Amino acid sequence: MATGVSITHKTTTKSVLDLCNLFEGGNLNLDPGFQRQSVWKERDRAKLIDSILRNYPIPAIFLYRRHEDGELVFDVIDGKQRLESILMFTGRMRGRFATKSQLPGTDDSDPAETIDWKLLNRKGLHHRILGYEFPVIEVDGELGDIIEVFVRINSTGKALTQQEKRHAKYYNSPFLREASRIARRFEGYFLDNGIFSTGQISRMKHVELISELMLSLTQGDVLNKKTALDRVMKTTSFDGRQIAKASRLVTTTLKRVKRMLPQFRTTRLKRVTDFYTLAVLVGKFEQEGLILTDRRRNQLAWNLLQAFATNVDEVREQQRRLKGSHPGQEIYRDYLLTVSQMTDDVSQRRKREQILSSILRSLFAIKDSQRGFSAEQRRILWNTSVNRTCRYPKCNRILTWDDFTIDHVNPHSRGGRSQLDNAALMCREHNSSKGNRRKKIYRLAA
Repeated sequence: MATGVSITHKTTTKSVLDLCNLFEGGNLNLDPGFQRQSVWKERDRAKLIDSILRNYPIPAIFLYRRHEDGELVFDVIDGKQRLESILMFTGRMRGRFATKSQLPGTDDSDPAETIDWKLLNRKGLHHRILGYEFPVIEVDGELGDIIEVFVRINSTGKALTQQEKRHAKYYNSPFLREASRIARRFEGYFLDNGIFSTGQISRMKHVELISELMLSLTQGDVLNKKTALDRVMKTTSFDGRQIAKASRLVTTTLKRVKRMLPQFRTTRLKRVTDFYTLAVLVGKFEQEGLILTDRRRNQLAWNLLQAFATNVDEVREQQRRLKGSHPGQEIYRDYLLTVSQMTDDVSQRRKREQILSSILRSLFAIKDSQRGFSAEQRRILWNTSVNRTCRYPKCNRILTWDDFTIDHVNPHSRGGRSQLDNAALMCREHNSSKGNRRKKIYRLAA
């Protein structure tokens, strides 16, 4: 996560010909997901062309510059209607129209005439349009900030309706809609633990974080923040199956982090930079089959993280007082270096993850690679059981060879092994309803 000012911009100029060439080359995107529908009428478009022919100054166009599959693409933040009007007038988009204006060289007292693109070409005056230069402001920043720029710019003139603002924030991308749904689900957790403020929530920072986590956990590695933004802006980059997988991974990961860190808000780990790395690491552990379900180990993990975060704070305080770090504080100093830069690139994120992994990995147990019980185990358990009844409380159903199931007493998802000392006979109904509850629900075998 970048720190400090996250929006940058530069002012340039582009001729109408430059903009038309970008559009025809597929490098000018008039309809990024957050854009609203066209609201200009033909008279508005005609007035713009008249202003260009008269060489009047026209407000700047705002573009978001990004890369997609190696190509440079400009998403239009503001200026869509102006660009559409020019493209329609010049025949590059459907919807040609004419304007009432005076051609150069005519007397001011002469009446305005109807002018279209064919007339300008016939008179050799099409350069009056193609050579006109627009001021262009190229904006770069995070997803929430780019959309905030769009909303603010469009708060004057034909202002955005509430629905258009909602569309801008949660635009027509299945990926972003799912990220938004998860973000809303965990919004209270983010606020309670100080990970985000109310203002940051309103600027979609929590949605941005969820989007990053979905991408990172799907690809199995931390990623560059700018890359994440570009992937999200490209609304077709994830299909439904990938989105569902990413959603499951993020939801499981955040639940695990909530259990691991009961007093999260009291440590520096609530900072978004630290939180992102920790969440990705825990999610990777989950995918590797590493689990942390034992309460004692969970408490130890929290104690270690709390102590680590405190030591990092102490090194930061020493630096603030212009005091060097002490022997044995190298790991805390190295970690601090990864979160103290103006930008948070992939190398810093990977270094931070490596440090946290060295602290936590040994506490996670390895989930049994054997999910179910083998045919041999089924036969052994059946033939050595004296009482072949369901072990679920208050269920005395007599089981037969054709309808019995074997349940993990200590659930597989919580570290239970597929071994006979962790097996119990159970009817199908109660095996399904038990879920992943632990062995305390069992009655003693008769």
